[in-house]
Amino acid sequence: MKTLVVYFSLEGNTDYVAGVINDKTGADLLRLVPKKAYHDKGFAKFFWGGKSAVMAEKPALESYNVNLDEYERIVFGFPVWASNITPPLRTFIEENRDKIKGKNIAAFACQSGAGAEKAFSKLAACIGVEGIGQTAVFIDPLAGKNDKTDDQILNFCNLLAN
Repeated sequence: MKTLVVYFSLEGNTDYVAGVINDKTGADLLRLVPKKAYHDKGFAKFFWGGKSAVMAEKPALESYNVNLDEYERIVFGFPVWASNITPPLRTFIEENRDKIKGKNIAAFACQSGAGAEKAFSKLAACIGVEGIGQTAVFIDPLAGKNDKTDDQILNFCNLLAN
């Protein structure tokens, strides 16, 4: 099944997981980059990122070139912000809603605390589907890199390979 990983990464955790998925499954990658960068340090990171997620903002993205007709499955990857998906994913979904419908959808979330399960529900609602197929939650996979987390990522890759 031809797979595209669509993701946003602020601190590198989601980028790390997407890279492993690419390496182990051959999935193509599409990193979403907002035109206006988010704060990545201190209180401003949590305040503005959380506000943007809770308010369901849809920031303008740097241009990307992808033909979604080529893919049977889309895997969404994101850091969890205030128990929510990150705003760049909302923009991508809004811009490609008709092309996403009918695809096999999977997702992974990177977090330091909690909220991924709620974020998966919000992702499904944003796409307009009842649920997400395969899901995985990773706790600081790059910042807290260890064998257990790497094994969890490989297990998710195996789920995607089936």
